[in-house]
Amino acid sequence: MPSPLTMNPSAITTDLPDAPIIQARGVHKSFGNFQALKSLDMEVRRGECVGLLGPNGAGKSTFIGCLYGVVRRDGGELNVFSHDPVHHPRAIKSRLGVVPQENALDDGLTVLENMQIYARFGGLSTSQALPRIKELLAYMSLDHKSEAIIKTLSGGMKRRLAFVRALLAEPQLLLLDEPTTGLDPTVRHLLWEKVLSFKKTGKTVLVTTHYMHEAEILCDRIVILNKGEVAGAGTPKEMIERLAPGYVGIFSQDSEPLLRPLLDPARPGWELFHQGQHCCIRAPQLEDLVALQHSSGLTPLQLRPSNLEDVYLKLTGRELDTNE
Repeated sequence: MPSPLTMNPSAITTDLPDAPIIQARGVHKSFGNFQALKSLDMEVRRGECVGLLGPNGAGKSTFIGCLYGVVRRDGGELNVFSHDPVHHPRAIKSRLGVVPQENALDDGLTVLENMQIYARFGGLSTSQALPRIKELLAYMSLDHKSEAIIKTLSGGMKRRLAFVRALLAEPQLLLLDEPTTGLDPTVRHLLWEKVLSFKKTGKTVLVTTHYMHEAEILCDRIVILNKGEVAGAGTPKEMIERLAPGYVGIFSQDSEPLLRPLLDPARPGWELFHQGQHCCIRAPQLEDLVALQHSSGLTPLQLRPSNLEDVYLKLTGRELDTNE
């Protein structure tokens, strides 16, 4: 059976092929005295997956809402498929699939009834809707639940069904707002596979997530927001190499008095910082941390390469102390 994501190649737009799918310039939005977005600039190009990362209140969901007209921005330029969401929301929504933070399913209806309702909202006729729904339910391993009442489904099944709903009208852009929060690893990996499959058809994805590993797996590029502004952007690999290169040793908090005197602040590439209740040392090479372990007599809780979480914590100001 062909993938339900590739059934209609003509659905992929060919207008303005060089234009970004999403283009934001100086976008800002306030709620009362709170500035959710401050002069935000970013682009999402056709066929890529971009991760929008940041702490709670950074502006991620506000920006997602601006893209499809749920939130009206206060100023700046914003185009989705070369349309302004304020003036042409229908033209955008007809080519858009959204998985919001909340599943928003009707608990009293069956799986099939829910999807038939949303298919009508998406402009699918009855003859188009039923085969499309059945195919997507099979694609998300939910075909055996088509007659089940929503309230009887597990959390993972409801989340997969939210993906089915988002894909009904064969969207060209998929907006995923924290799509796997609270799911067990099995369901999370299944949804990652489906997102990557969607992207391989030449379509575009914008995802917000708090899972750094998820962002590394899915995203071609990431944009990190902090307090409504872009704190950093780039590919995961490039950002790790530029902002947090090397290896990290994680020690208990009470190890700091013994570790600090052993660090030479003149040596490049060394840092001491905190993550939660742990004292962390970043060094250029793994061998440096092994040598530190031997000289201090302390056994680290973990030795690992630097990762995207280190970049995130650095850019959002969560590292409480550095020694460079």
